[in-house]
Formats: sequence, structure tokens, C-alpha cells
Amino acid sequence: MVTKEYIVDLEKPLVFQVGHLGERYQEWVHQPIVSKEGPRFFANNTIEFLTRTKWYAIPSIWLPVVFWCFTRSTQMGHSFQELIYMAIFGMFIWTLIEYSLHRFLFHIKTESYWANTAHYLIHGCHHKHPMDGLRLVFPPAATFILLFPFWNVVKIFAPPSTLPGLFGGGLLGYVIYDCTHYYLHHGQPSSNPAKHLKTYHLNHHFRIQNKGFGITSSIWDIIFGTLPPLKNQKKSI
Repeated sequence: MVTKEYIVDLEKPLVFQVGHLGERYQEWVHQPIVSKEGPRFFANNTIEFLTRTKWYAIPSIWLPVVFWCFTRSTQMGHSFQELIYMAIFGMFIWTLIEYSLHRFLFHIKTESYWANTAHYLIHGCHHKHPMDGLRLVFPPAATFILLFPFWNVVKIFAPPSTLPGLFGGGLLGYVIYDCTHYYLHHGQPSSNPAKHLKTYHLNHHFRIQNKGFGITSSIWDIIFGTLPPLKNQKKSI
């Protein structure tokens, strides 16, 4: 079969190549290439540009939105203490979203051409090129699109005055997540908890990739039984 013989040319744009790997895609994408130089995704320069994001774009763009959300809830009658509770709860919910997306969407098994292509764009590229600093955080344009359904989901459960505060807390959790994720790959923490989180996350990339889905916390891995074996964690230090 053609899919079994297909070889990806790393010197050419990758996105429309990887789908041809078929069932071999999962094995290929989980064999990381450790290089700070990321591959080219698309032949079109404009589309290629949109796939690259500096890490500091995330707090620069989204922290003002977080501030607006918190301000709206206080303007609608909530005290500062109530706002703190809303923010903490929103960030806590984000940790569950972070875990669920990583485990059930980012690590979904694919074989078809378009499924492989989509998976590579969403998360596969990060496992293939884990040190690509320009494709580590989520592109703001994609985040902007996803904010609308998330807002509407929160709207179902939260009263109007609480909605902005809860949503802002979740968005703040996302900002912390993306910045933490970048730091775990490119920073050099010398003390815990950052040092432990780096070991924990790199263990997911290079040792046991079907465990350790939490980025900012291992709490949901503990609860849902996806905590990596301690032996493997020690080996990766």
C-alpha cells in the first residue's frame, strides 16, 4: 500500500504530507525531533505566518480581556472577595478542561488522511517538534474563535453578573497554562514546583506519552488514573 511506503520529506511543507502516512502516522508523530528550528507547515507565506506565535502574545492579548471580565462582574454588584472566588473556580474548571482536551482530543488516534492532517495541526506537530518555540502556544486567532462557544457554555450555568467573572477566571487559567507550558519546554527551573512540573511534562513527551496529561497540575491524572509510573519519572530527571 502507498500509505505504508510513504516517507515524509522534512525539507518540504509538512501539513499536507502527514496524512499520507495512514496508520503509520501515530508511530511517526510520537518519535520527536529535538530542534529549536521548527519545520515549515505551508507553502503559502501568509498561512505559514499565522501558524507561528511568540509566547508573550498570549498574556499581552488575553490578560486585558481577563481584566475586562473581572471589571464587568464588579460593575454588576459583586464584591472583590466574590470576584476572587469566581476567578479561583474558573481557573479550577480550566484545569479540568486542560486535562480533558489533552487526553481525549489532542491524543485521539487517527488513521485517515484528513484526520491525521487535523491532528498534526492541533497537537501532533508539538509532539513531533517539542522544542519549536513558535508553535508551542495556541494561536490567538484560533483562541478567539473558541472563546464564543466557551462563553455560551458558561452562560448556561452562570447568572449574568457571575458570567464574566467565571469566564475571566477560566481565561486566566488558560493564560497561565500556555505560559507555563512554554516555560516547561524552554525554561530551566531550579526549584519545585516548577522543576517537578518540567520533569513531569518532559516525561510525557519522551518516556510515556499516554500518561501525564496535566500541564499546570497533576491532580486530574491522579484522579483519573493517568499518572505516569514513578519509576519512569525518576529516569527522566
